[in-house]
Amino acid sequence: MNIATQTKLRQSRTIERLVEGIATSDGAGVKLTRVLTGKLQHRLDPFLMLDAFGSDDPDDYIAGFPDHPHRGFETVTYMLAGRMRHRDSAGHEGLLGNGGVQWMTAGRGVIHSEIPEQKDGVMEGFQLWLNLPAQQKMSAPWYKDFASEDIPEYTTADNVTVRVIAGHSNGVAGAVTRETTEPLYLDIHLPAGSSFSTAVPETHNAFIYVYRGTVQAGGMPVGAQRMGILGNTPGADGIMLAAAEDARLILVAGKPLKEPIVQYGPFVMNTQQQIHEALDDYRSGRLA
Repeated sequence: MNIATQTKLRQSRTIERLVEGIATSDGAGVKLTRVLTGKLQHRLDPFLMLDAFGSDDPDDYIAGFPDHPHRGFETVTYMLAGRMRHRDSAGHEGLLGNGGVQWMTAGRGVIHSEIPEQKDGVMEGFQLWLNLPAQQKMSAPWYKDFASEDIPEYTTADNVTVRVIAGHSNGVAGAVTRETTEPLYLDIHLPAGSSFSTAVPETHNAFIYVYRGTVQAGGMPVGAQRMGILGNTPGADGIMLAAAEDARLILVAGKPLKEPIVQYGPFVMNTQQQIHEALDDYRSGRLA
């Protein structure tokens, strides 16, 4: 594991607002919390959705997500604990395990399933939807599994552990980069009494989601199971975090596309006509 020197920031971003997720279910009855909803898609462009799931009751997750379609965006599934089998119509298959990441570009269309491969124990993680730019919405589907050991990590002098899923942080490159949306996706573990800072481009929309403990973000407390939307203050070049108790959170940022967003369930395009075409292709068996 790398030992990294933290970025010295000119000014930290602050928390613009706190968001409490909405308890819901999806797939074949999987219980989850929808943190980033459609109402936030323009404010947090290029991100479309964030679901947090976590339970040790198999009835909450065992049926998983049977075959369902996607078009026009990417899904990023980060598994903190548990085992999930992916299969799709493009011929990809993989097993997502503890600490692993599944990155799928739906592009012009894919039908896939995500089914738990465990009958008991904890299943916990996140699924993030990342929009594709207009010129890439009909690109070829792409998929890759990253095992936990394939996710770059570093520690700081304060013993903060950072897993870099996408983008760059304090000189460490993540597992995935994207040229247009330039996503940053970090899993940050802060021991009690520690502090942490990392650069976040001023061009990017950004948020944190705390899943253990409480953190101070730009001087404001953010408790567990809360999203903190980071303000886009001119001159703020990153985020400063501190924790009086052990805390864990994800930090997500991306460059907005500033394009029309038209969503119908699992299809996210730029026009209503493109949505009609996606539905027609799916119903006619032409999606994948």
